[in-house]
Amino acid sequence: MAVLNKIRQRSVFLIAIIALALFAFVLADVFKNGGFSTEKSQRVLGSVNDTDIEQQEFAQLVDQQTARYGNNITNTQAVNAAWEQEVSRIILDEQYEELGISIEQDRINDLLKEALQTDPNFQNENGVFSEQKLKEYIATLKSTNPQMYQQWVAYEQQLAKNEQRQIYFNLIKAGLNTSFKEGQMAFEMENNLRDLEYVQVPYTSIPDEEVSVSKEEITAYIKEHSNEFQTEAARNIRYVKFNEDPTLKDEEAVKESLTQLLEKRVEYTAATKTNDTVAGLATTTNPEDFVNEYSDERYTDAYLFKNELPSAAADELWALDEGAVYGPYKDGETFKISKVVAVTQIPDSVQSSHILLTYQGLANAGAQTRTKAEAKALADSLAGVIKASPSKLADLAPEFSADGSKEKGGDLGYATKGRFVKPFNDFIFDGKTGDVGVVESRFGYHVIRITDQKNVQRAIKLATVTKAVEPSQETINNVFNETTKFQMAVTEDKNGFDDIAKEGGYNVRPVNNINALDETLPGQGSQREIIRWAFDEERKTGDVERFNVEGGYLVVQVTKKTEKGLLPADEASPRVTPVLRNQKKAEQIKKNISGSDLSAIASANNTTVQTSPGVNLKNPTLAGSGTEPKVVGKAFGLEEGEVSEPIEGNRGVYVVKVTKITPARELDNYASFAVQKQNADRATVNMRIIQALKDAAEIEDRRSNFY
Repeated sequence: MAVLNKIRQRSVFLIAIIALALFAFVLADVFKNGGFSTEKSQRVLGSVNDTDIEQQEFAQLVDQQTARYGNNITNTQAVNAAWEQEVSRIILDEQYEELGISIEQDRINDLLKEALQTDPNFQNENGVFSEQKLKEYIATLKSTNPQMYQQWVAYEQQLAKNEQRQIYFNLIKAGLNTSFKEGQMAFEMENNLRDLEYVQVPYTSIPDEEVSVSKEEITAYIKEHSNEFQTEAARNIRYVKFNEDPTLKDEEAVKESLTQLLEKRVEYTAATKTNDTVAGLATTTNPEDFVNEYSDERYTDAYLFKNELPSAAADELWALDEGAVYGPYKDGETFKISKVVAVTQIPDSVQSSHILLTYQGLANAGAQTRTKAEAKALADSLAGVIKASPSKLADLAPEFSADGSKEKGGDLGYATKGRFVKPFNDFIFDGKTGDVGVVESRFGYHVIRITDQKNVQRAIKLATVTKAVEPSQETINNVFNETTKFQMAVTEDKNGFDDIAKEGGYNVRPVNNINALDETLPGQGSQREIIRWAFDEERKTGDVERFNVEGGYLVVQVTKKTEKGLLPADEASPRVTPVLRNQKKAEQIKKNISGSDLSAIASANNTTVQTSPGVNLKNPTLAGSGTEPKVVGKAFGLEEGEVSEPIEGNRGVYVVKVTKITPARELDNYASFAVQKQNADRATVNMRIIQALKDAAEIEDRRSNFY
């Protein structure tokens, strides 16, 4: 009793100890998972300024994109489309709120009237839109079908959003007015012309190896042009593919299994507990059932010409008599055994005519009301008439036939084997010229007459057992073990990936500049799992992982991580180095140019004087050199006959002489050109405004953590 009392007295102390322990446990978990924002990070996919994009709601937008485009869009493409849609919505909503653009119910009612005024459901007896009918419809939905009512509310909201958007962009477009002076400037940029003579000393005249560019210079250039060198996060990886390809041993096993199927054999039957003799392909009396039981491909009941036989064994199969077997033989990625079950003579093309009779229930029946039995009776009757008088078919086809051939008296022309549905094909190729008969297909009943047959020749019917060559379990296990050994080796020696692969005879495939939302790897198709792994927050350069892929495994290593921000100097070097090198070359070239005589300058620099007539500012192109806006701009600042100083262009250093100035003619009115420019500006304003708003917004994108 005394012990119990002591426990009771200390209960408060014990509770406090337990509470502290629990709190410490929770706190440790919080810090382990990234702090108190873990729950938010699990539900928030991103944000635009102060507006979060919830993952659950975003998933619905993705589903909508997928439903809209079906198989024409991948999941990643659907995610990207939904993201752009949602970001645009948020930044535009902010604009609407800031500008006070709101759509009241009265305006929504007007929009509904505009959208529904031709709908008979909302018209009175005089065919005029009725607001009362609309109100009654909405009230009925609200009281009887809540789900449909919510869809209606969403429809009204979308109308309001569209109206807000139109008002917003109309306000902007209203401010995009082009003056007559701007119209004149646009006209003159195209029609003020200069005829030029010029000397180009190309940068290639100085070898690249004679001009050095330091890393420090590249870094300085990047900082000076930082807007041009912003980059998203990227990863470089390399991988080795281990394919689960069948071995020669696997091929031999398939060949052996097919060889055993050729002749009769004894098999134990569990049901009867006896050894029974089972027929092989050579002895079976039912080749169709035999093929369907043992083959990867079902039996094909068709005669084949030699050119239709498997090319790997065409000569051997063609030489067989009826009842003979051949194989195993390889055909692509399969092995086969074949038996000639029939030999015949058939034409390679047949001319035929027909009358197609449809009946109720067929997809192509249209408004036809006759029953199937009535169609069959009519077909038999017509066939009897045509047998008695073949020429009658051409007269009867326009009256009775349900397909386009009736316009030609039922004539279908010449057709090769396999062009028509099987029942039709079998009749015209198995029959003789002049035969008349009725066959049924999925299109209805065909009354057919064989008009002519050409090039009757030998054809054979084969019963073929096909087995795909697949890796055995032993092969699969060996590939797995080989993959695991390589993975363990490169995990232990992260810097030895290439050497270990070379030692094992494996091909290393590098993939550079992967973005977080990329979906595919070159040569490997969709590999979203690998890309997500590479961008995991805990991933380090050198990390290695094995992935199951179609047909085997990939062992992947992260070789480089580039975070969002300014492009590093080594990655920017291919872009920056030529620019800086050309700048240095330009300075050297300029030092070697003196005077204003183009011929002398050309001679001294081992080049020629070129001409470029009719140059304008709208399209600043020099004949023989390409686009050179800086050079053309300088030329337009010269007087006629004046020679420029050396000008640093895109492809070299230029010295330009203006030989003729042709001013644009003066117009009485430049209004049409002002309108053209205004329309051009307004045509792109929506896209440009949205992009500008995105550039100005604070956008956090965490899509790659969810998709």
